[in-house]
Amino acid sequence: MTCTFRLVDPDPAYHCSYLEAADEFIAAGQEPYAGLTKLAAEDGFAGVHFTREGLADPAEFERLVAYLLADRQEESPRPAGWVPGTVKWIVEGDAYVGRVSLRHRLTDALLTWGGHIGYGVRPSRRGRGAATYALGAALPLCHERGIDPALVTCDVDNEASRRTIVRNGGVYEDTRQGKLRYWVPTGRS
Repeated sequence: MTCTFRLVDPDPAYHCSYLEAADEFIAAGQEPYAGLTKLAAEDGFAGVHFTREGLADPAEFERLVAYLLADRQEESPRPAGWVPGTVKWIVEGDAYVGRVSLRHRLTDALLTWGGHIGYGVRPSRRGRGAATYALGAALPLCHERGIDPALVTCDVDNEASRRTIVRNGGVYEDTRQGKLRYWVPTGRS
């Protein structure tokens, strides 16, 4: 079976498909994966607020894309305690399938909760290998940044995510505050 998934930079071309995925995440009670963001303004950070209704406007969607792309830069403003991150979108053909997020370094909180890599696949596309593909495709991006191994975490009751991590070479370290923690080598070819 040929993999038809790709990782791409966030792009306004996926506007309609992204909104459909956001609706799926919201309907499934998984709003954090819908890409909606509300971060309050604080010292040096103007804050951001993206809503599902607002993102229906193509100009607002382009603002989201610009925000995600800018977040890769160290000098981009962000809330205190947040680190730069690279977001790639998982696509199949012209359809947005999900996202994978690479955090450029770890904080104490990310050491427990988020790790270096996080991913989310829209409910209608789960069970087809998109998360396994995305995690595997993100590992070389980590390696390019000098991250080896990468920390990847999942909820203790998320068996699908646990399998995804193990399929990509994850080695279990421990469980902290309801999160399974795995270290995944990034330097493999």
